[in-house]
Amino acid sequence: MSSLVPLLVTLPLLGAAIALIAGRHRRTQITVSIATLTLTMVIAAVLLVYVDASNVPIAVSVGGWPVPFGIVLYVDRLAALLVLVSSVVLLSVLLFSVGQGAEDGDEDTPVSIFHPSYLILAAGIFTAFIAGDLFNLYVGFEILLVASYVLITLGGTENRIRTGVVYIVVSLVSSILFLAAIGAIYGALGTVNLVQLSERMVELPQETQLVLHLMLVVAFGIKAAVFPLSFWLPDSYPTAPAPVTAVFAGLLTKVGVYALIRTETEIFRDNDINLLLLIVALATMIVGVLGAVAQAELKRILSFTLVSHIGYMIFGLAIATPAAIGATIYYIVHHIVVQTTLFLAIGLVERRAGSTSVLRVRGLMRAAPVIAVLYFIPAVNLGGLPPFSGFIGKYALFDAAAEIGTPIMIVLIVGGIVTSLLTLYALMRAWNLAFWREDEDSAESDERISYLGDSPEAGTKTERRAIPKIMTASTAGMVAVTVALTIFAGPLYEVCTRIGESLLQPVTVVQLEQEAGS
Repeated sequence: MSSLVPLLVTLPLLGAAIALIAGRHRRTQITVSIATLTLTMVIAAVLLVYVDASNVPIAVSVGGWPVPFGIVLYVDRLAALLVLVSSVVLLSVLLFSVGQGAEDGDEDTPVSIFHPSYLILAAGIFTAFIAGDLFNLYVGFEILLVASYVLITLGGTENRIRTGVVYIVVSLVSSILFLAAIGAIYGALGTVNLVQLSERMVELPQETQLVLHLMLVVAFGIKAAVFPLSFWLPDSYPTAPAPVTAVFAGLLTKVGVYALIRTETEIFRDNDINLLLLIVALATMIVGVLGAVAQAELKRILSFTLVSHIGYMIFGLAIATPAAIGATIYYIVHHIVVQTTLFLAIGLVERRAGSTSVLRVRGLMRAAPVIAVLYFIPAVNLGGLPPFSGFIGKYALFDAAAEIGTPIMIVLIVGGIVTSLLTLYALMRAWNLAFWREDEDSAESDERISYLGDSPEAGTKTERRAIPKIMTASTAGMVAVTVALTIFAGPLYEVCTRIGESLLQPVTVVQLEQEAGS
């Protein structure tokens, strides 16, 4: 099985190279991209089944170097699960973009650039998930960020270039802080291997640990878009092409959350900042959802809800019990799939109505009932209505917090419930205005929502375009995956529970050396 692990990175990089060489052959690029992500998805599924059944993580020492000195690729249940979910999302969004490119002549997503950049983005995401040391995690971040710089500015419009510059500057600040933290940690402990750090970190004074801890938390907090470091996200994501926005919203912030999980559960067990994380989680939930309520543009509504729901993940991480960590992992999987699906559905709305502003769009329930269903199901899921996976994940988080029972936990539970209700309100208000409202209701409804008239990007309008069947099919496929998260919630939640338990049980260097040598 260990021979499969490097393929998670080398396959997308090789696919990107072939796609770049075949820049003038659109069908070749599409075939290579689909085949690469499909094969990666199969490998990830095999690895997940193996590590879950055997309860033995896979460690690969690249180049045959000894564990402390070489690059170690590490696949446990968490890494395998997130690679599998990411590959499913990446493949579905790729199919959506293929349909869009075929219809539009690749105006928004130039195929010669898009496919190599997209596969490099996938390679960066997978590298971050299976990194066994901080520096390789940094490399994974930089790979995906370089690719994201290209993808977020595709089309070269003024808005995309402007928001792309903001995104690049913020990402560079985060990367510089992360690299500085890596240098300080290596200077203090002589290693950046995660397992060795978990054993050696206790040798440092608590004050030194706290400084290093906060440096990493701030660096990863920017990438995860936690408050108050989330200011860049609502303006950056909505301007990108629909497929790019969908994959960014679904995956990129979760890589930052994943890094926080590894940091908190492996490196700094004895130097917790859980109270600070709880406060940050509450502020992220409330500020994010209040921003969503004040928006009139569907992409911006979803961008703000994206920020608010990162708060749930930080909440579960800060509870720091096996049950809470397991619930957090389940919620991450749920949010990756549901958030991506919603952005794909909004991409269909934009093509059908020529706008994503609820001040302009109306009557889609009658004009496009399929799109209405594709939006409604993930919307109520994200809002946390039972019996969907959003409700299951939130209930599990609240239950884990209630077991602790401290006043701050009760406050967080109340904040989480309020955030869920406001999320549902924002998404259902958008449903009512864009889908349910008819032309004869316009005057009265416009008067009721006149306060949204000054919302950013509320007046955006584009030309209406045809919707290829493959775009609808890929979105419907993602909706089916969101439903599957509910139907198969039992087995999935059991896997996530095992992940939560294993993350709080430290792996020793001896075990890592044995796994890398096996």
